[in-house]
Amino acid sequence: MKILEKRERALGAKLFLKAERCSSGKCAAVKRPYKPGPHTKSFRKVSEYGKQLSEKQKVRFSYILTESQMRKYFKKADTSLEPTHEAFIKEIESRLDNFVFRSGFVGSRRIARQLVSHGHILLNGRKTTTPSIDVKVGDRISIRPESVDHPVLKEMEARFKNFEPPAWIKLDKEKKTAEMTSKPKDIDMPFDMDLVVNYYLR
Repeated sequence: MKILEKRERALGAKLFLKAERCSSGKCAAVKRPYKPGPHTKSFRKVSEYGKQLSEKQKVRFSYILTESQMRKYFKKADTSLEPTHEAFIKEIESRLDNFVFRSGFVGSRRIARQLVSHGHILLNGRKTTTPSIDVKVGDRISIRPESVDHPVLKEMEARFKNFEPPAWIKLDKEKKTAEMTSKPKDIDMPFDMDLVVNYYLR
């Protein structure tokens, strides 16, 4: 857990790697808003490349992606007819683990990834253990019947009380299912995706 906190402090941003804790005063980025290690409070001018790299790392760690996955999503987005940064966002937002998170089933992408990897989530009625699967319009997720008593999933009803999904997700709180009704849109992205795109265009 401390490794996750150090990543957030090193990048100077809340990445919500530890679910609800990141929304409270206990968040390491709030308690210690400076980089870990000695002499981290001193001023240092950051180059344009440094800004691009930092922003890329924020996206990578927030969505729990490898560098090869980041490059794959960029290459696909770069061939899209849409602006590259918008296409890039749609690519990473359409991942199954992110869709589980955006649907409010759990409080972080890290937990969502674990649930998918351990086979607790059904995609169109079938068990899958691949977090990177691309969810398409019309696809639906639900909880595997054998997993309804999982400690993490038991918290869903309480989480749903004040939760509203994005406009591109249709959530049935009673049945605990979620359907993608359109490709991800109007994402309130806390990162500068233009810097990320420029990093890969170097």
